[in-house]
Amino acid sequence: MPRITRKKIQDEDAFRRQLKNLGLKLTPQRLAVHRTMIELVHASADMVFEKLDGKLKISRASIYNTLSELADKGIYSRRYSPDSKMYFDVDPSRHVHLFDTKNCEFLDVGDLELIPLVESGLKGKRFRGYKMDDIEIQIICHPTRKKLL
Repeated sequence: MPRITRKKIQDEDAFRRQLKNLGLKLTPQRLAVHRTMIELVHASADMVFEKLDGKLKISRASIYNTLSELADKGIYSRRYSPDSKMYFDVDPSRHVHLFDTKNCEFLDVGDLELIPLVESGLKGKRFRGYKMDDIEIQIICHPTRKKLL
């Protein structure tokens, strides 16, 4: 049975190295956004803004731009909720997500077989006028019991 996981998230030193390798400066804003994302794992710009509230002078737009830039550079990835709200994920690797519609949150699923299984099922399939770039699996769900404390 697949299980909900929490992958090891890159530490601050790895983040610093990635920025340097990409020619980006480590600004207090980028570092604050990254520290907040490490804590939240999957978050919208609004969620990061609320979490940083008062701790750092940074606008909501700057947070969105920082998150977008980090996703564009492959440090984070983007996820979209069923209502098309953009979330960012500190783990840019291929993995399966549950989207909890009741709590509006993404959860990582530790199922290493699901993506290859879908890929093998699609092998040789063609979509007229399209070339498949990647596969992202997002399972829309709701909890069947109260969250455990």
